Amino acid sequence: MSPRSPLARRRLLIGGLGGLAALAAGPAALRAMARTRGLRTATRAGLAFGTTVSLTLVHAEAAAIEAGFRAGFAAIRAVEAAGSLYRPDSALARLNRDGLLAEPDPLLAEMLGFALDLAAASGGAFDPTVQPLWTLWAAAAARGERPGAAALADTLGRVGWRAVARSEAEIRLRPGSALTLNGLLQGYAADRVMGALGACGIAHAFVDTGEFGARGAHADGAPWRLGLAGPRRGDPLAGVIAPFTGFAATSGDDATAFSADRRDHHIFDPATGTSPPALSAVTVTAPSGLLADALSTAAFVLGEAAGAALVARYPGCAARFTPKVA
Repeated sequence: MSPRSPLARRRLLIGGLGGLAALAAGPAALRAMARTRGLRTATRAGLAFGTTVSLTLVHAEAAAIEAGFRAGFAAIRAVEAAGSLYRPDSALARLNRDGLLAEPDPLLAEMLGFALDLAAASGGAFDPTVQPLWTLWAAAAARGERPGAAALADTLGRVGWRAVARSEAEIRLRPGSALTLNGLLQGYAADRVMGALGACGIAHAFVDTGEFGARGAHADGAPWRLGLAGPRRGDPLAGVIAPFTGFAATSGDDATAFSADRRDHHIFDPATGTSPPALSAVTVTAPSGLLADALSTAAFVLGEAAGAALVARYPGCAARFTPKVA
């Protein structure tokens, strides 16, 4: 729920244009099958949210695919402009700087409303006001230290979702507070991209905004497949979701670590100001990217039993938990 290092949150992997299944058939076979069905496949990548993003689109008409790319990347830029902490001019960055934002961006208002609702539903496990903890831990890690008890207690005094005041006219923060929506931002972006693609008539797509969404199928009719990376770099795949439609997101302790043993990392328990110790990763599949992303963060903080119970309250959602590994 705080800024992550670029390219760090690549915990869910797809197998290129054709996916894991199509790779077995080979690129030439994929192109032949696409021609047989009269469909084209194209992938375009870019940078957003401090990482790489990509869209893979399938359609009979090249013009429709190009329109889909334009609309999809415009949707990503709009979400960045609303809620990215990597952009100093975003609406969220301006809110954190000034403590007040009049006439808030509608996308920011929607994300924050969902974040505060989930904060209530999760008993505060998901809390968008933990940004001061990121600042504290990042500064301490840069010195090769952990935060002292007094500094941690002082920072925790500025964390608390109930203190966010919002209306249609403005959002107001208490002094010293700051928000992060990184616990749901990329999943929300996947939703917005899928909506934009649908408006362009794209019925088959795989979206990677740092979290993942898929609809339809490959050009050859084969289903999309999603590989789940192991908890540590170089580990074999932990599993494959096949067929994959809908959305998936992972929260893990390897994204931004403040200690070599990953005891301390970018996911904070708002009650303690430290990282939850029980898990290395949580993957959630859901009907929306917003739900998948936010629930994976909340479930990581809650731990497996309480996290699974929370996820089960949302229809169509499921969670996979990876216990803490060295």
